Amino acid sequence: MSCSTHNDVGGAHKETAPSSLKEIEKLFMAMAKNDATDLHLKAGAPPLFRIHGTVARAKLPPLSGEQVARLADEIMNERDRKELAEKGAADFAYGLSGAGRFRVNVFRQRGAISVSARRVKTDVPTLEELHLPPALAKIAEYDQGLVLVAGITGSGKSTTLAALIQIINETQPVHIVTIENPIEYLYRDAKAFVNQREVGIDVPDFHTALRYVMRQDPDVILIGEMRDAETFETALMAAETGHLVFGTIHCGSASQAIGRVLDFFPPDHHYQVRQLLYFNLRAVVVQKLLKGATKEVPRVPAVEVMFCNPIVRKLIKENQDGKLPDAIRQGRKDGMQDFNQSLCDLVKAGLITEQTAMENSFNPEQLSMYLKGIVLGSDEGVIGGGGES
Repeated sequence: MSCSTHNDVGGAHKETAPSSLKEIEKLFMAMAKNDATDLHLKAGAPPLFRIHGTVARAKLPPLSGEQVARLADEIMNERDRKELAEKGAADFAYGLSGAGRFRVNVFRQRGAISVSARRVKTDVPTLEELHLPPALAKIAEYDQGLVLVAGITGSGKSTTLAALIQIINETQPVHIVTIENPIEYLYRDAKAFVNQREVGIDVPDFHTALRYVMRQDPDVILIGEMRDAETFETALMAAETGHLVFGTIHCGSASQAIGRVLDFFPPDHHYQVRQLLYFNLRAVVVQKLLKGATKEVPRVPAVEVMFCNPIVRKLIKENQDGKLPDAIRQGRKDGMQDFNQSLCDLVKAGLITEQTAMENSFNPEQLSMYLKGIVLGSDEGVIGGGGES
């Protein structure tokens, strides 16, 4: 199978791929060569690659349902085939020398077989390579507490977490346990040792994994998905008992993250949850991926950073979340920043255009002043009445 896409994807050509490779393995090799994160196969469409967040179609004829089924069957064992027949979907991991490891999901849709494969990377990028604020590095120095990384799906949360986990892996003699769905980066043991549990392959669900994680003697726990009260309660209890816990949450700002956590609990539990956050929350990082200004850097994260200093903890404890944006802007010297401060820095560094910054700002007027070097006293002085103004 020869393969290229409208985005000039290559790498599965017969003349370069060993003859022993299965047809789907040639597509996996193309993924690795072109740094594609995902491969999609479905009846009626050519192979589809996701590269830098954009879907690219291979310059090949559309696949038939029989072809997709045959490609999937090449890498399935009897257990996978049985699961597909009984449940309509099968999850499994697949390794290929020279291409890496893949998380594969084979499923039925409209009576035909489809395949989604995600490439698991082994080279974890650094904070610098990701153009993330250097201040985030101090998160990896915490020995206890809860760190939340927030943003919408596809905002780069998993990659940011991977960079932080890798810093710990390289610098501290600890046991790291991750619970992920799917695993996106494979860690090689360095100063730490790492056990990674993939939901759907190593463990049936997050709740089962969390039930046993404390028996595995972890120092650092990464929970890839925090979407209910049970998960948050486990994370907070683990943080309170001396563990460093990382988790993801879907929200648009650091102040919203507090409300998002509380939303998982009934109102009569909110005081207790705030107390736990007061003592155990260490940082909230919220990010959004933006279009880069150059081809060399196609996507750049705009990042809001809130460290839980005494002022922030007091506001959380006293139910004054509306004042957190002011506390973040005031904490610039401690490494904190809101989105507008991040956007301003990215524009000045030439990583995004001013137009991109303005289109993604929650307060374009304030950003315009930042870009002109005008900083209001309320942005660096005493905390005022709150609100993101």
